Amino acid sequence: MKTQYYTATSLDGFIATEDDSLEWLFPLGDVNETTYPEFIAGVGALAMGSGTYEWMMRNAEQVVAEVGSPWPYTQPTWVFTSRELPKIEGADLRFVQGDVRTVHEEMRAAAGDKNLWVVGGGGLAGQFYDAGLLDEIIVQVGSVTLGKGKPLFPRHATRAFKLTAVKQLGTGLVELRYDVRGDAPAEVGA
Repeated sequence: MKTQYYTATSLDGFIATEDDSLEWLFPLGDVNETTYPEFIAGVGALAMGSGTYEWMMRNAEQVVAEVGSPWPYTQPTWVFTSRELPKIEGADLRFVQGDVRTVHEEMRAAAGDKNLWVVGGGGLAGQFYDAGLLDEIIVQVGSVTLGKGKPLFPRHATRAFKLTAVKQLGTGLVELRYDVRGDAPAEVGA
């Protein structure tokens, strides 16, 4: 069982534009031709930031068109937020706030022998990293640049992550897998 940050980024390190758009990503490939179907089959619970959750609500029509319902996940999802947010009908949601350590064990228990997916924003992934709870980063790098936007991982890591796999996905994406906890090549800045 791993806690994984699975996401996509532009070549210059942004997961979304400044106004939270992901439109840059969709022309780069079909999600069914990526590792996503295999990845999501191994996920037992999700941790999601409020920005990602609000993006899901704003884009409900697009989600319905793609998966047939306004919520694409069957797994229980913990939404980290400090605000009151409306609940999406039919979704197994738990709204929480504060330190990720306080609910990590509950999320792990719900996931069973499957993985925990930190969905969306780098800020939430960074909180899991800071708490020593992030095991793996899986990032699909797109062949576009955005110039500015929401950063992939807005943290300074004190050591390099261990690259465990590289996979080309069509002509517009490459997937990189990093072991966050394993032996890293060197200290950053050493």
